Amino acid sequence: MMMCRLVLALVVVGLPAVAWADVDSGDTAWLLTSTALVLFMTIPGLALFYAGLVRTRNVLSVLMQCFILVCAISVLWVTVGYTLAFGAGGIGGVIGGLEKIFLRTVTVDSLAGTIPESVFVVFQLTFAAITPALIVGGFAERMNFAAMLIFCLLWTLFAYVPVAHWVWGGGWLAQMGVMDFAGGAVVHVNAGVAALVAAMVLGRRRGFPQTAMLPHNMTMTVTGAAMLWVGWFGFNAGSAVAADGVAGMAMLVTHTSAAAGALMWMAVEWVRHGKPSALGAVTGMVAGLGTITPASGFVGPMGALLIGASAGFICYWATQLVKQHWVIDDSLDVFPVHGVGGALGMLLTSVFVASTLGGAGLAPEVSMISQFMVQSIAVIATAGWSALVSYLALKLAGALVPLRVGVEEEIEGLDLVNHEERGYNL
Repeated sequence: MMMCRLVLALVVVGLPAVAWADVDSGDTAWLLTSTALVLFMTIPGLALFYAGLVRTRNVLSVLMQCFILVCAISVLWVTVGYTLAFGAGGIGGVIGGLEKIFLRTVTVDSLAGTIPESVFVVFQLTFAAITPALIVGGFAERMNFAAMLIFCLLWTLFAYVPVAHWVWGGGWLAQMGVMDFAGGAVVHVNAGVAALVAAMVLGRRRGFPQTAMLPHNMTMTVTGAAMLWVGWFGFNAGSAVAADGVAGMAMLVTHTSAAAGALMWMAVEWVRHGKPSALGAVTGMVAGLGTITPASGFVGPMGALLIGASAGFICYWATQLVKQHWVIDDSLDVFPVHGVGGALGMLLTSVFVASTLGGAGLAPEVSMISQFMVQSIAVIATAGWSALVSYLALKLAGALVPLRVGVEEEIEGLDLVNHEERGYNL
């Protein structure tokens, strides 16, 4: 013990006293943990969840896409993404300035509230990384790897980063008073709309909808879903940026909504088809998580129950609408689960934030109707901007490299076509 104290003293002695005096060790420890949890959501959580849902010949391609996007977006974030999302100056209310380009002002001593700024940077980095990875589910099993990489980099820079600034970086939506605690608009509506546009631009997979395209490994999918559930605590409770009561309540309502979403989806499926499925249960859980995300810092347990149940019911029917009526091949249901769920959560936040319903309450000068209007504007603006950027980014990527693999290559599978490897050697 004495040796540990001595080593700690030697490490600390050279650091400025002001940095150590202003840092809250509890908040910092929680944000470090939350950062690891959010990264855990993407790799391995989302990667395994998506990989189990595709067919055997494409499992490795999905794992690779989720993995390499974390690498690519990380580099983008530390070079220009963070400064454009959270930097001061820039174009007022629309995009941040460049004073933090290459993180040149982020040092050991720089703070973001009660935590080191470096911790805040990497925490936000994990949000930026998982958002384009969600879009992968919209074009799974048919997009060329190079085109995917170009598209996701362009989309992150021109869609995710500006919306993050609008909502969290002091932009125009923040100035209007939007309530988006952990990314209902920034992450879920943004990614869901992009996935829908990508599915429409690329077209359907060969054989859709006549041929059943069943998940090849539900064990992998359920395992990934369980990792998503655990990691989501970092996503939502970590967004309190403090180890306090708000973080605790965010964790409680996140768990409650996930459970309610899973039960509701399972119940609807059970009534309609006679049997509950593991796929339905885990998809309902993800819908419950995505829908509570914007509300997680503002609502109480009662609100969480109703939000989760609404997510399970509405997102289920949204999947039927997209696949069966619109006949759009959003391969892994990104839009109906994340896009619709995120929008639903944004709107319901304005209702269940009411103190009479167990929420944190609105400011005296703000009514439920006016807050609902602000939430609606945020959803519409995010959806419209994401759709425009997604379409242009796909067209640009397609002008540089083939956007989609050929018919024979799709039959062979993206594992071999894009990576010259197999997910399974059986």
